[in-house]
Amino acid sequence: MIKIVFMKKTVPTVIFICTLFITSVYSQQTKKPEDQIRQYWFVMLTAGHSRNQDSATAVKIQQGHMANITRLYNEGKLKVAGPFGDDGNWRGIFIFDCATKEEVENLLTTDPAIASGRLAYEIHPWWTAATGSFIPGKPKVENKN
Repeated sequence: MIKIVFMKKTVPTVIFICTLFITSVYSQQTKKPEDQIRQYWFVMLTAGHSRNQDSATAVKIQQGHMANITRLYNEGKLKVAGPFGDDGNWRGIFIFDCATKEEVENLLTTDPAIASGRLAYEIHPWWTAATGSFIPGKPKVENKN
């Protein structure tokens, strides 16, 4: 009799625990991308302390800035880049997919506009779902044939 009472209490408890475990494992495997939030790095580009270069030098710096943006995008490090449309102190933004703030700082030093002092920056951690532009890794090249 004691054995039957023990079984009647234990078996439902074990089934319940197994159900919870299976549900937990299944839900982790079937998470939608929009439920998988991860950290990126938001960089606010501001007007730098040295913006008095002659026009030829400014053009050369801008060309290097754009080439650097393209390189970082192709490497999968830079997910978003763009200027603001007014002439305020905020000049543009970058959003990086990097492991650390130090990595972002190192990549920023490769930008000729920052190195020359035309642009300065602020770095902030920022989170979003890893979908669309924010899918980790290098961008996939579309075959245009």
